[in-house]
Amino acid sequence: MTLRFSKMHGLGNDFVMVDCRTQPFALDTAQIARLGDRHFGVGFDQLLTIEPARDSKCIFRYGIYNADGSPSGQCGNGVRCVAAWLHRAGALTAKTARLESPSGPVTVELLDAGRVRVDMGVPCFAPDKIPLRLAEADPYRLRIDASDIEFGAVSMGNPHAVIEVADVAAAPLKTHGAALSTNVHFPQGCNAGFAQIVDRAHLRLRVWERGAGATLACGSGACAAVAVLRRRGKLDAEVAVQLPGGTLDIHWDGADAPVWMSGPAEFVFEGEIQL
Repeated sequence: MTLRFSKMHGLGNDFVMVDCRTQPFALDTAQIARLGDRHFGVGFDQLLTIEPARDSKCIFRYGIYNADGSPSGQCGNGVRCVAAWLHRAGALTAKTARLESPSGPVTVELLDAGRVRVDMGVPCFAPDKIPLRLAEADPYRLRIDASDIEFGAVSMGNPHAVIEVADVAAAPLKTHGAALSTNVHFPQGCNAGFAQIVDRAHLRLRVWERGAGATLACGSGACAAVAVLRRRGKLDAEVAVQLPGGTLDIHWDGADAPVWMSGPAEFVFEGEIQL
């Protein structure tokens, strides 16, 4: 079969976009993983499908698959790319629209200069909803690779562990991040973020994403880091989160308010591949 796709990225977090508005998505896990391979396929952190909405209040639905073929519940950089893709295709003409993600509806707002603002929903800290098999605490503690790790945990539609560090450049991303992302206490795995507080309005962050590994940016991870650290009283409502690929602007009023994320969405190329 021939698969047509668009390649996009949000701060280097890259995606293959597949138009499934008129025909169902037909790739299995192995085919997705092969397509995601950066040597034998196209290469991506996540594959995003654009589908008819099931929720009548949303204009379209998007599906999310990691580079290893596993499904995901949310992708902050990805939803901005979905909005930009729909706008370029002429399917999103209003400045504001409602999209259906695997974890529920999100609101997107088209800004100037190719930027998109997204309502990422209300953070969920309840362990059974993350899901996390530990009694509720902040911080949580686990033994990882012979080290005691303290972390906060939250769901932003997908599970996140947030570890506060003094220097993000020295964070053990490939060891502790990878091990925590597959730890048995997270039955669905998690995205492990290492966050350095620069000041109350500025974070540095690196994320090991479940099913994808280290990425240049993680939108839901930026939201999770702000939610965990602002809940501890360490951040203001407006925070610039600096990731290896660039900066996301995060706003959270706290408590039962949604987290808003703003950042760019960029096209790279259009292509097709034989599978």
